Amino acid sequence: MIGPTPLLDSFKRGEVERDARLLAAQGTLAPRAYEQLAILVLLLEDPDEEIRSAANETLDRIPAETLKTFLARADIPIGMREFFADRGVFPDEMPPITDEAIDADGPLVDTAGEGDGDEEDDRDSAMQKLAKMTFPQRLKAAVKGSREMRAILIRDPNKMISAAVLSSPKLSEPEVESFARMGSVSEDVLRIIGSNRAWTKKYNVILGLTKNPKTPLAMSLNFMARLSARDLTQLSVDRNVPEALRIGARKRIATNTTGRG
Repeated sequence: MIGPTPLLDSFKRGEVERDARLLAAQGTLAPRAYEQLAILVLLLEDPDEEIRSAANETLDRIPAETLKTFLARADIPIGMREFFADRGVFPDEMPPITDEAIDADGPLVDTAGEGDGDEEDDRDSAMQKLAKMTFPQRLKAAVKGSREMRAILIRDPNKMISAAVLSSPKLSEPEVESFARMGSVSEDVLRIIGSNRAWTKKYNVILGLTKNPKTPLAMSLNFMARLSARDLTQLSVDRNVPEALRIGARKRIATNTTGRG
């Protein structure tokens, strides 16, 4: 999927620490293809000369044919095509038969070593591995690590780590549903999930968010309108959610009952 991600948004807002910016500039933090290109382009304007230079070198390392094929995708923004045209790189005249000719869920260049993607961690081994990691290593694990690592890192106090988890190409819908229900994640995580249209098309995601007491009240009240009668009734007596949400649920039940009468 082409478009913004929580990780890319963090770079755009200038919230990313230097070591993470350098990691991305060097191609070591390698998320989705479009995300990687957009971040590298942003880092060409970084105030740090080392980061600017590393980002430029990483862009130059992407094979020209790979880049031309990717830029021929129908969903690539015109601004990105224009940027690379200025660098002498143009989309293939004959676009690929499908947009999957280049794996959009993988990076175009990856300088990281192997071994970050072990999907067979149990919780204890994942925690042991993470406890020994530096910040840059945890950031890479958030993008490329195992499901168990993501379940731990989504609660990391550093916003960049949780944003990286939510941007991971490996992230599945059941994981997002689980995060939406978690009382131990930050309000920022819940806000990001609740602002993602693809995720909030899933009923279990909006149900989890609505019942999560950490979800911003305005967001919960908005999602409440989409709940089934059964879940709305349970919400109206749920002491774990804000009183305003319980009252709103009772009013909606009364309105629905009146409307049927």
